[in-house]
This record gives sequence, C-alpha cells and structure tokens, in this order.
Amino acid sequence: MSGWHAEQTPDRSGRAVIAVMLLALLLVAAVPVVLLAGLVMMLLGHVIGGLALFGGSILAAVIAVAVAGMSGMRHLRKLVSERGFGVVRLDSSQYTDVSQYADVAEPEGSDHAGVVQLDRSEYTEVR
Repeated sequence: MSGWHAEQTPDRSGRAVIAVMLLALLLVAAVPVVLLAGLVMMLLGHVIGGLALFGGSILAAVIAVAVAGMSGMRHLRKLVSERGFGVVRLDSSQYTDVSQYADVAEPEGSDHAGVVQLDRSEYTEVR
C-alpha cells in the first residue's frame, strides 16, 4: 500500500504550498481585470499610472508563479525523500546475469551484441 489515506490532511509545509499556489492563481486571474483598469486609467489621462498598474500586476503574477513552482518542487522532493515510494536499490548480486543467455544464437545480420530472438510462443501480441 502506498501509505496514502483519503482522510489524510496536508502538513504545515503542504498547506503553505497550497496557499502560495492559490495566491499565484489569483494573481494570474486578476491580470485581465487589471489590464482593463489600466486602460480606463489611460483613457482618463493617467497614462503612466495605467502602465505602472498593468506592469506591476504582471510582475507580481510572475513572481508568485515562480515562488509557487519552487516551493512546490522543494515540497515534492521532501515527500519523495521521506517516503521513498517503495524504491529499493539493488546490489550487484540482484542484477540479471547476461551470461546465462550466452547459449542463445544471435539473429543473422545483427550488429548488436546480446540480442535475443524470441519464438512466437515466448511473447504475446497486444492489439
């Protein structure tokens, strides 16, 4: 079993990642609204203010997305390193030994070493 339960809630760092992600989504969704507000400001004569409003909103959205991405990756690395997800390192004795296939004849005209030709009985066709 993977260790994940439906009733499990995120820990403190998980909540922080979710909060940063929601802030980033909110700021990205607000960019079109701020563009409209900036256009209205420019039509009313405040050109510099409208451009500053629009530029500031884009800058804030880009920074929020970057922070959300970095914190999410850091949180993901932490989760993978803590739980391991059932990945087991093999020692040298657990690898398959290629020498056991040495008696199998190579296909004619093959330039690749270690190629094994299978009969129809040794594989199944998936359709």
